[in-house]
Amino acid sequence: MAFFAQRRLLMTAGGVLAAGSMVATGFLHGQNLQAAKIRKVSPSLDYPDLREHNNLMAKHLTPRIYSKLRDMSTKSGFSLDKAIQTGVDNPGHPFISTVGIVAGDEESYEVFADLFDPIIEERHNGFKKTDTHKTDLDYHKLKGGILDDKYVLSSRVRTGRSIRGFSLPPHCSRGERREVERIVNDALEGLKG
Repeated sequence: MAFFAQRRLLMTAGGVLAAGSMVATGFLHGQNLQAAKIRKVSPSLDYPDLREHNNLMAKHLTPRIYSKLRDMSTKSGFSLDKAIQTGVDNPGHPFISTVGIVAGDEESYEVFADLFDPIIEERHNGFKKTDTHKTDLDYHKLKGGILDDKYVLSSRVRTGRSIRGFSLPPHCSRGERREVERIVNDALEGLKG
């Protein structure tokens, strides 16, 4: 008899725990859904306070441009707020003007052109969107290269990367970073010399 009473007590306790678990799961699930909803406020309330900022983003971002671009994003999901957040978080120094904006992917320059174009033009001394870089990759035109090893202790090659179809570092996922590493590694292993 005691066996059945103990079993009934365990079953009742188990039922209470299961019901509580379901209620908690339902509550938490609903809470997670609520947390996932994004509340949109007016652009004027969302516009960052840039009065004390010294960067090119703060100089060129106006309430009109912010209102126009803030609900736009690239196909990969990069938004204006993500682009400007570094400049919002880092106001700069009164004597050193930084850029204050990052691109998440190649499409960022088109989607947010109203902000990127004037910043790029100012940062690069008048380089306009219609201008092109002159490229000459003829290594025969290089001069010098014979260096006295008494004076040269080391050297370093630095490169930036942009691979079409991949996000840029501010928006790159771990998986994309690994794939970029594989592509770059394969390319570098193919070099001779």
